[in-house]
Amino acid sequence: MAGLTQYCKHLVFFTGFNRAATRRLRPGDSKRRWLTLGLTSALMALMVSSVTQAVTVRVERGLSVRRLQGDVAVLRGSQARAARMNDRLSAVGDGLRTGGRSSAMLEVDTDVGYMDVSEQTELRIRALRVAADGGRITHLSVPRGQVRLRLRRFTHEGSEFEIETPSGISGVRGTEFGLTVQEDGKTGLATLIGAIETTGAGETVAVPEGFQTFVLPGEPPAEPVPLRDDPGLTFQREFFFDNATRMVTLIGQVDSVNTVFVDGAPQVVDRQGQFRVTRIATARLRAEVVVITPLGRQETHEIILL
Repeated sequence: MAGLTQYCKHLVFFTGFNRAATRRLRPGDSKRRWLTLGLTSALMALMVSSVTQAVTVRVERGLSVRRLQGDVAVLRGSQARAARMNDRLSAVGDGLRTGGRSSAMLEVDTDVGYMDVSEQTELRIRALRVAADGGRITHLSVPRGQVRLRLRRFTHEGSEFEIETPSGISGVRGTEFGLTVQEDGKTGLATLIGAIETTGAGETVAVPEGFQTFVLPGEPPAEPVPLRDDPGLTFQREFFFDNATRMVTLIGQVDSVNTVFVDGAPQVVDRQGQFRVTRIATARLRAEVVVITPLGRQETHEIILL
């Protein structure tokens, strides 16, 4: 609109200039008059072109791949192929999937922010629109895995950024936060900068800067507690016999918002942060336990079970 106003001012100026110049010409100066008219018309056409280009600038919506590591696939409906740098997810149903020990970074639009995608994560686009006031509406689903987002503060009231998980929906308006989604749908959330709101079982809870919480499917969000971002692990082992076969159970304890993989397999972490893995007790038995926080901090623990 500012460009259009400026154009109108210049149009008035050049129209006045053309009339004034024409009045100053003598009757025999027809060649000079046509030259003046031609110059004015060319300048006016140039300004019209400039204003038209400024008004019709198109905002590209979508998520662009900016970094890849390991096994990463782009999803188009039911189809999947290996992801490439600068691939763009721009339609409802488009998505990304990472394998074990793999990761990716996505750019949200061109200036909204970035999303770090951890291993064994899947995400899909649910909605991608432009609001009436020019705000950008982005809705994603993350059925499993871990993502961390760094988003600038929104300037339009109509802007929305939401992530749906099996436990509920979390919305932001410019922040840095992360979430984990476990095998049973339990979602852990942590806010580093700004604030988010998460909804589960019809109840919405604010998670302010420096706090974390979790949501279980079918339940309201737990009361937020101060952020720990701790991928630490404590554990104990229990031995027993099953039909004369010696077994060992690893009982692990982590922060309740974290996600856990044992030898690459995702684990169910209960509301107290405990998980259990049972194996046949054999000589030199070991387990690799990977703990990932909602903000993406990761730690690998090598445990000797026997």
